[in-house]
Order: sequence, then structure tokens, then C-alpha cells
Amino acid sequence: MNSPLYPVGSNSISRRRFVRGCAAGAAALASTSILGCHGNGSASSGQSVQSGPASRTIPLTGWSFVDQKPIKSNPDAPTNTGPFGEGVIIPHSVVKLSWKDWDPATWEKVWTYYTNLSLPEDRKGLRFFLHFDGVMVGTTPTLNGHEFPKHLGGYLPSRYELTDYIRKGDANYLSVQVDSRWSNVPPEGAPIGPRRVDYLEVGGIYRDVRLHVVPTIYIRDVFAKPVKVLDSDRHIEVTCTIDAGTAAQKPLRIRSELLRDAKVVSRSEENVSIDKPGDSEVKLTLSNLGNIALWHVDSPNLYQVVTTLLVDGKPVHDYTTRIGLRDARFELEGFFLNGKRLQIFGLNRHEVFPYVGYAMPARVMRHDAHILRHDFNCNMVRCSHYPQHEAFLDACDELGLMVWEEVPGWGYLGDDAWKELLVRDVHDMIIRDRNHPSIIIWGTRANESANDPPLYTRTKALAKSLDDSRPSSGSMTSGTRRNYKKGWDEDVFAFDDYHANPDGTVGITGPADDIPYMLSEAVGQFDYTKRKGFGIRYRRNGDIALLQLQAIRHAQAHSTAAKNKRICGVVAWCAFEYASLVNATDTIKTPGVSDVFRIPKLGATFYLTQTQGNAKPRIEPSFYWDFGPKTPRGPGKEAAIFSNCDRLEIFIDGKPHATLHPDKARYPHLRHAPFFVDLDLDGTGYPELRIDGYIKDKRALSRSFSSDPLKDKFYFAADDPELIADGSDATRLVFKVVDQFGADRALGTGEVRFEITGPGELVGDNPFDLAPAGGAAAVWIKTRPGEGGTITVKATHSALGSKSLTLKAHAYTA
Repeated sequence: MNSPLYPVGSNSISRRRFVRGCAAGAAALASTSILGCHGNGSASSGQSVQSGPASRTIPLTGWSFVDQKPIKSNPDAPTNTGPFGEGVIIPHSVVKLSWKDWDPATWEKVWTYYTNLSLPEDRKGLRFFLHFDGVMVGTTPTLNGHEFPKHLGGYLPSRYELTDYIRKGDANYLSVQVDSRWSNVPPEGAPIGPRRVDYLEVGGIYRDVRLHVVPTIYIRDVFAKPVKVLDSDRHIEVTCTIDAGTAAQKPLRIRSELLRDAKVVSRSEENVSIDKPGDSEVKLTLSNLGNIALWHVDSPNLYQVVTTLLVDGKPVHDYTTRIGLRDARFELEGFFLNGKRLQIFGLNRHEVFPYVGYAMPARVMRHDAHILRHDFNCNMVRCSHYPQHEAFLDACDELGLMVWEEVPGWGYLGDDAWKELLVRDVHDMIIRDRNHPSIIIWGTRANESANDPPLYTRTKALAKSLDDSRPSSGSMTSGTRRNYKKGWDEDVFAFDDYHANPDGTVGITGPADDIPYMLSEAVGQFDYTKRKGFGIRYRRNGDIALLQLQAIRHAQAHSTAAKNKRICGVVAWCAFEYASLVNATDTIKTPGVSDVFRIPKLGATFYLTQTQGNAKPRIEPSFYWDFGPKTPRGPGKEAAIFSNCDRLEIFIDGKPHATLHPDKARYPHLRHAPFFVDLDLDGTGYPELRIDGYIKDKRALSRSFSSDPLKDKFYFAADDPELIADGSDATRLVFKVVDQFGADRALGTGEVRFEITGPGELVGDNPFDLAPAGGAAAVWIKTRPGEGGTITVKATHSALGSKSLTLKAHAYTA
């Protein structure tokens, strides 16, 4: 069976997706003229979505790509009459990059993607919408010679109705002009260019593209807002936006259902009257919820809301979204989740990755959420400083990771046109993401920007009109904090606190008066007033003594803030290193507790051990066990060890060295305070370290560390054993130099070469020089479209030998 609709150049898998998914839509077409296929905007994985009797989204993954503007031509020919171009799969970066040394000039051009849409001959009662999840930074589609208006903005969706410009037959040529030049749009616009924004924005269609095929009258959006969640009369207010291309000729009815495990929990229905084209809103209430399970960081219970449009009693179109019921409040006495105070414990996250910028698939985005929640034990993440991939937010919903989401921006406010785009972005961000239970606060101000009462009065009011269930905020610096009462009007005061106490410890400023208060950033590269070496602090191949302090400074920030119950908590700066031209070396800025490859540095040892209880014992020294040229006396006199054990026993070459207890005197407000030990030693003979951890006088864990580099090994592992052969799915391959017991070796070196057999492609540098990365790095392996099978990757270190691993790529089946 051939699909009537797929992009030319895409693989057969995409065709099978559509064939498999549209049977219901085809059957519906036979029953009424306004029935068709639908995409509800909830798909973030690049796969077809099936939510009900007539709901379909077609991913457009396969494109041709040329690095030039399209040439104007007659409407009966492809928009670009030059070479067909390179075949590419979305998500896509317009330039191939290394992991460092990025140059914005390489992508700041106008680029072209194009494809051919083959559509069904009978289109009666159907409408076609082209939907982009994210394009950096300007989008101008052209279909059959008709150029649509340009959309400026890189982090939120753009959408175009194609219905009136589709021709009969198979020749429907679609080109997309991607303008990746510096533009007058948040966060850009400043005359000095990319050095004005503390993150680089690589051009390309870097998120999913979809074709939505819908009935003439369809459900465009649903907001399912939980109300009075903690009361016995809790309910869900469902607001449905119906888009009508024409007046309804038959009776309409709309039905909304709350489901858990495919079982209906609550249902509501209303008649709908549509007597003219345009948008209309219908409100329904889902009640009698009883003992519904609430969403919590420790129990992220989720439900589906399925809203269906019926004609003459027959379902013609539906919209599915996922929600969770929770009560999240910022109060003077702290943050409360479902009525109980919860200390916010989090990190900021940038979405940029090595090699491809933002153009990673859903699996990789979701993995970041897993790192933050399960490895780093965070209960909150701030999406700095732009709305992030929906797959990441989906994972936050599922994992119980609370989210601060904010409008694109970084310290700069532009002209009136720029500000109008910022207001638009607030609208589009909230419309896209307001059903995510993980989001507990909206950032309606550009990060660290000056007070602008007219602008931010508008953005706050707009946010409240679209979603009055969440507070608004925006991060403030010391300069704007001094005068905040004159020009600040938000629900939560969020402060970026970067200062040191006189004794050199991390300083935490007390809360503002009579306002809920939190720290939206802290620690970072630490005391920003001390400029020397600022750009390379905490770099893995940098100052080892400074690397050893990073985790301590994060511990100081969280413990000091938790002492004051008026402070809701700390979202520290930051989780992962990122590409930047601001105070960076080799375009890599290094305040992350993990490097750009998402591999934990010593700074992560604090987060790795802050578990609830100690059921899973951890021992994480915040030092390298090394006696090389940069550390001839080892870790030093007050070496920190983070652990969730009750007691640690230290052995040097098998001999007892020290008994340690957590330093609760200096760190009284942490789940698990650090341990400190004198390890200023003569390293002659390469001594061995052993740390035994005890819980209630029973040894729960033992870790050993070798200082002998001649016994070092090569580590090579993948995050995922299986992938989907859609051409975009990918997984990370981590490689590093470790000691004989598997602990990271300080300043590891060597060249690593990769050999790939089977249906996979390497994303990354090959060969890879480990020295600039400090001995640990990663590449990604991605699938080929439509090619299932076994992928084998062999990695060979120039001195430590080879390791191989295998992955399974699964092809789609009809």
C-alpha cells in the first residue's frame, strides 16, 4: 500500500508511519465531509501520534539542503532550480561543528531546505498546516511559489496554513528559507552581535517539522487547568479553542474525558454552535475527581485529557494532552508543593550540545532530564534562558522534575519591535506549555534585564490572562535589585547571587521584603568580581585545586540558603557547560558541574550524593587521587569527600588512615554534609586509596582508587543499547581515561579513533584528542533512515587499547 502523503526524499519508514496511522482518518472521511487527519501538537519525538478516532500528525523528516538563498523560479518548478542539494534529516544544524572553537560567522547566513509534498487528490473538507517546533532564527516557507510571512524567533513554534496554496497532483514544492543571521529578535538584537548573548545560537531547523491534516472545523488547542487541587471539590477547567474554516452545517458537540491507564475518570460534554468562520472557545468542567492521585516530585502521577469534536454524534476530531494535578505555591515562608513545604534544589540547564548546537533528537533531550533528576537529585531545573524542547519537558513531567520556564532573553532590551516579539514569545510559550504539570513558574522577563514597567506589566498581565494558575518572575541582578520597588512587579523575587563572603565562602543575600524569594542562579564561576582566570574556571583540563572547590561552593550555597526559611531554595548555575563567547575559552564556558558532554566533573560530587536517605549508598571524592606534576602532594590537607553514608573509613595502601563523620557543624542544612580528610601525602610509590562507607555501623560500600598511571584503563560505554532507525535517533558514547578501579584520571590524554560498522553514523570528532577535554569526552551515534540492524562501534585509544560496543537499530514496521 502506498501512502498518499509523504515528503519526497524521506525514507520508507516515514511512509509507513502515515499508512499505519491514517486508517481511522480515511474511514472518517467516508462518513462526513469535515472529517480528516489531525496532529494535536503534542508529538515531540518525531513519530506519528494516535490519540483517538481521527487524529494524525505527519512528521516531515527528510529534506534536501543547500547553503544558498532560493532562486525565484516559475511556480511549476521547484523553488530552487540549482543542485538538488544534500539529503538531510531533521533535526539539523546548517554547519558541521567540533565540540569547541565555534565561529558564528560560519552559520550566520541564509540557508534553504526543500522537499516535495505528495497529497491526496480528494481534499474536500481538509485543511493543511505546516508546523515548525524550532528554527534558528528566521523562517520563511514557500509553497508552489507562494511565499509566507517570515517568522522571527528561534525557540518557539511557527505555523502556516497551506490549504489555499496546495495544487492537485503530486507536485507541491515546499522550500524553507532559514535566516540564521543576527536579527532584531529576543535574545538577539544588540548591535555588538553574538558577544552580547551568553550562549551561541547555531542555525538550522533544529526541532521537528510536522504537517497537520485536519477537518475544516477542528480543535486547535486545549488547556486543562486543575483547580482547588487540595479541596474535596477539586476539578479541571477545560478550555477548548475551536478553529472553524466555515460555519457548521450539522449539529456539533464537544466531549472531554480525563483518563488514567485508559480508564475514564471523569467526562463532560457540551453542545457547540458555530455560525461563522473563526476561533471560538468552549469551556467544560471535569469534576467528581474523588481520590485522584496528585503529581509530586516523588510520585509524578499523570493523566490524559482527551477532547473530541462530534458531528451528528460521530467523533470527527480529537485533541489529547497530558496533565498532572498539583498545587505549587511560592509563599513568604518558602515553596509549598501540595500543601507541604519543599526546599527547591536545582540547577540551570542550557540545551546546546557539542557538534550540532541544539539539533539533538528527543531521546538525547530526555536524557538531560534523567541526569538532573536521578543522577544529580535535583527537584527543579530552570530552562535558561529560553523555552526548551518539548521532549525535555515531557521527561520532566514523567520524572518529577519541577521547571522554571522563561521567555528568550539575556540582559538586553531592544526597540519597540523587539519588545513586541518578546510579548509574542510570552504568549506562545504559555500556549505551548501550560499543560505541563512540571512547570511551576513562568519567567516573563528577559533574563537579568533592566526594569521596564510598561513592558513587564504587559507580559505579566498576558501570562495571567493565559494561565492564572502559576506565578510570574524574572531573574534580577544586584544592580536592578537595589531599585526593585520602583520598577519591579512580579509574583516571586528571583535573584542571581554571585558574591563571596569576607572569608571566601559563597555569599547568600537575604530575601527581599514581603515577597516570596528564591535564588535563580548562584555559584556559577563564583565571585564574578575577581576577573583573573574568570573564563576558564572549573575547566576539566584546568586548575585541579580549583576543580576540587566547585562542589564545596555549591554545597555552601544550598546549605546557607536552606538556613533561612524565607528562601524558597536555590537553582544554581549550572548543570552543563555550554558554547559562549562571553568570558569563555575556546568558546566553551565552564561553570557547569558537568562538562559539555554531560559527563560529571568534580563539581557534581555534591549533587550525586544528595539523595533522600541512603538506600543507595554513594561515595564521591571531590578530588582526583593523583600525584602528578600538578598535584605532587595529592588532594591536600582538607580534601572533601561527598557521601550519603553515616561514617567513612579511609585506608592508604590498606592501612587505616582516618575515621570520618559528616561535617554537620559547617553544613547543617544539607541532606548529607561533606566529609573532610587530610590527604597531604608523599606520593612516592603511587599509594592506593580505599574508602569504606558505613550505614548504621554496617559497611554499605567500598571504593578504591589507584594513583599509578601505568595501570590506567580506557573506558567506553553507551547510554542506550537500542535505537530507532528513523535517521535522527541517537545516543551518547562516553570515553575517558580511568584508573584501574574505574575512577576518572586527572588530565587524561591520548587520541581516540572510531570505526563504525552497520547502519549508524558518528556525530563528533574522529579522531578525538582527549588532552583539551581533560581526559573525558563523548560522541554520539545516530541511526540511518529505514536501516535496521546491529551497529558496532570500535574505539581505540592511542596508548590504552581498544573497546567495542554494539547497538541495535530497530526499523519501523507497518
